[in-house]
Amino acid sequence: MYSYERLLQENKIWAAEKVAANPEYFQHLAHLQSPEFLWIGCSDSRVPANEITGTQPGEIFVHRNVANLVINTDVNLLAVLDYAVTHLKVKHVIVCGHYGCGGIKAADTKTDYRPVLNMWLRNIKDVIRHHREELDAITDEEGRTDRLVELNVQEQVYNLAKTTIIQRCWKQEQRPDLHGWVYGLKDGIIKPVFEMKAGTQIDDLYEYDNL
Repeated sequence: MYSYERLLQENKIWAAEKVAANPEYFQHLAHLQSPEFLWIGCSDSRVPANEITGTQPGEIFVHRNVANLVINTDVNLLAVLDYAVTHLKVKHVIVCGHYGCGGIKAADTKTDYRPVLNMWLRNIKDVIRHHREELDAITDEEGRTDRLVELNVQEQVYNLAKTTIIQRCWKQEQRPDLHGWVYGLKDGIIKPVFEMKAGTQIDDLYEYDNL
């Protein structure tokens, strides 16, 4: 059996178990998507949003990319954000990074990863530049990386608040709250590191008046 065939086999077993426990499970799920949360996480295979939060299908709307970045030219991310906030009306947007992130480690080097990865990781290098004094004061390599993971999450939450998608919803509906979390691969625990309640004041350079 090929490895991908095992995935299909496990899918059949999983579906059968769900139906055995609740014959209406899939009929109900097919007609319902009203998640309270948008999760913007890392693509790392060790950080599955539903599993680490103990939630079921339909409860979290998920977007994942390398190092959980919120980039203002990323149409994919912005489409997900707009749909989740404007149409699904989520109450919370969570940016969740994780300690030991390969993207974070790669960005904190001078290695050439070829054009596409370099372009993507450049956004993390900008985080390093903004927080260079604090990061350079950390002599322990793992400690520096862990702090960079946290600062990166913080900056991505700020990036969310800079979008008209979030600002318009804050102004009109006083939602969603924005959360920055970090997941620990070593202990499985999620650590909240940053939060912005709906309507939080940001630098007026990024605020829009005609929403």
